[in-house]
Amino acid sequence: MPDIKIVLYLHLIRNNEDYMKKLTIIGLVLSSSWCISAQILKPVKWSYAIKDSKTPETEIIITAKIDKGWHLYDMNLPEGGPISTSFTFDEIKGAKLKGKVTAQNASLKSFDPNFEMDLRRFENTAVFVQKIVITDKKTFSIKGTTEFMACNDSQCLQPTKDEFGFDAESIAGMNVEALSDVKKQSLPDSAVLSVDSAKTAVGTSIPVPLPSDSVWWKPVIAELQNYGEHDLADKAWYLIFFLGFAGGLLALLTPCVWPIIPMTVSFFLKRNDNRKKAVRQSFIYGISIIVIYLALGLIITAIFGASALNDLSTNAVFNLLFFALLIVFAVSFFGAFEITLPSSWTNKMNDKADSSMGLLSIFFMAFTLVLVSFSCTGPIIGTLLVQAASMGATLGPAIGMFGFALALAIPFTLFAIFPSWLKELPKSGGWLNSVKVVLGFLELALALKFLSVADLAYHWNILDREVFLSLWIAVFALLGFYLLGKIKFPHDGEVKHVSIPRVFLAWITFAFTIYLIPGLWGAPLKSISAFSPPLFTQDFNLYTGQVHAKFNDYETGMEYARKNGKPVIIDFSGYGCVNCRKMEAAVWTDSKVKDLLEKDYVLITLFVDDKALLPAPISVDDDGKNRTLKTVGDKWGYLQRHKFGANAQPFYVLLNNEGNPIAKSYSYDENIEKFVTYLQHGLKEYKN
Repeated sequence: MPDIKIVLYLHLIRNNEDYMKKLTIIGLVLSSSWCISAQILKPVKWSYAIKDSKTPETEIIITAKIDKGWHLYDMNLPEGGPISTSFTFDEIKGAKLKGKVTAQNASLKSFDPNFEMDLRRFENTAVFVQKIVITDKKTFSIKGTTEFMACNDSQCLQPTKDEFGFDAESIAGMNVEALSDVKKQSLPDSAVLSVDSAKTAVGTSIPVPLPSDSVWWKPVIAELQNYGEHDLADKAWYLIFFLGFAGGLLALLTPCVWPIIPMTVSFFLKRNDNRKKAVRQSFIYGISIIVIYLALGLIITAIFGASALNDLSTNAVFNLLFFALLIVFAVSFFGAFEITLPSSWTNKMNDKADSSMGLLSIFFMAFTLVLVSFSCTGPIIGTLLVQAASMGATLGPAIGMFGFALALAIPFTLFAIFPSWLKELPKSGGWLNSVKVVLGFLELALALKFLSVADLAYHWNILDREVFLSLWIAVFALLGFYLLGKIKFPHDGEVKHVSIPRVFLAWITFAFTIYLIPGLWGAPLKSISAFSPPLFTQDFNLYTGQVHAKFNDYETGMEYARKNGKPVIIDFSGYGCVNCRKMEAAVWTDSKVKDLLEKDYVLITLFVDDKALLPAPISVDDDGKNRTLKTVGDKWGYLQRHKFGANAQPFYVLLNNEGNPIAKSYSYDENIEKFVTYLQHGLKEYKN
């Protein structure tokens, strides 16, 4: 079999009218038996020169020689197309730029099969000119970079950068008079661009300023508060509590916890002849369970803090570790092996409970329950803590643990008060093992969520949305077959007949599996938007209702809004933010919201957990501490805290072109009409 090296360059195409994404493979370089030898293709050769001149004003001539059959794309192409040719002047000494780079020969406009759109391009030769004014012949120095993309009719090469530079020797032979001696050649300030403004003029992104250097970074916390706080900002707290409570109820049905209910209640009833005292101690037992789990949540919050937990929830190592742990737990639930804490721990707690008296013995009994049930409750608690941290609530872990402990403690207390209810409980048996296996399948599905968060934050691009959905479809299809008794695991007993509850559960599981399938072609799947990767990672997408941010860079978006006279909506988001995905799927896709976001606003989405490195670290004063911002996410997280005094996501704020708020902030709330009213109010304020 021939050795084939394939270089794929994937590019996202968006139509400006319907914002439909297409993912097109635009590069294939084959090194195989069909080629004479392996090689790096260089179809474009660049040359740079400075035009001889007797005056301070001259020109940098940039020439591209293009191989036959290949073409080079023009500058300033529309969004959704290939990488435009651009020129960045990184260092200028002893000179100033005048105007921006211009093409000297006309480009050809034609339909490009690689991108399925009309594009401007050069063939054979392309010549570009940048006018400069020499101010000091001795210190003259210019350094820059050309970025371009070359294609033929069947393939494209990766975007490439070519560096260039000139020094004093480059103009040594030129008879350039000193600028101060040629008054008539002097240029007005408005005609001369500095190096920073030149970067913007020639089509590259606006340079990243230090936050203190830009009016757009000026704190507006007081101005935002004058509009009033968004009254639904704390909804995440309630959601975290109910998630914890649901997790506690789920933990009750596991083989590690269910058999302990009658054993524990019986222990308290036998220990005291006085039923009132037994009931009182059962209440204390339930409260002890709550105190233990609540203390765990508070300790975690105190040690790490809300911001650190949020960072941890999108850390690649942490998410990969949690992904691996959930896989291990899932395999254990399937019966491959048993995960238990050292028996010496539980034995020691039992001894403490037996030897201690009063409240202390009850507390140790509660601690024994926590340890014994760890193998089943561990993955549920871990998932809950990560989920709470990703929502950004300061006391999220503690609130989630309180909900979990409350659901776990209620049955023990109720059965102690009404011991006759114990007779109605189903006995431990094969059904508990089935519950454990079902949890194993759910752990597999959740594990993919953690892998997806790391994949998105670090731009690995190995778990796009359709890959994620394919794996989920396989997991839930297998779960459906298990419920019908078609798949068996080591600890499963003989299924002589399928019970009615299992039939209904299998029916629901298969229905959910079928529901997932259209997502492979871009269906929004709003019910699982909190777990699946965002729609913009979809390779093949037939859905046209999603909303795409016009910019993911704050300064670039603000500059665009200023030039076009539009208000800005900043969307502070996160790749691991569950509620962000819900808002995008449930609210943004509404036709009214979509029109407002696309036509009346400039939408800027800033991912606070983006782990891509900044071009250069930025040192800032963050709440009295000197901190170095190293990643893109660091920068946007600092912007949210520094300028708006917030750190939870999603967080929406409407700004005018000076960076000042024109409405109160908005957070997670799936009420479409309220969000429409919010956007319309901001638009009215901007116009006024």
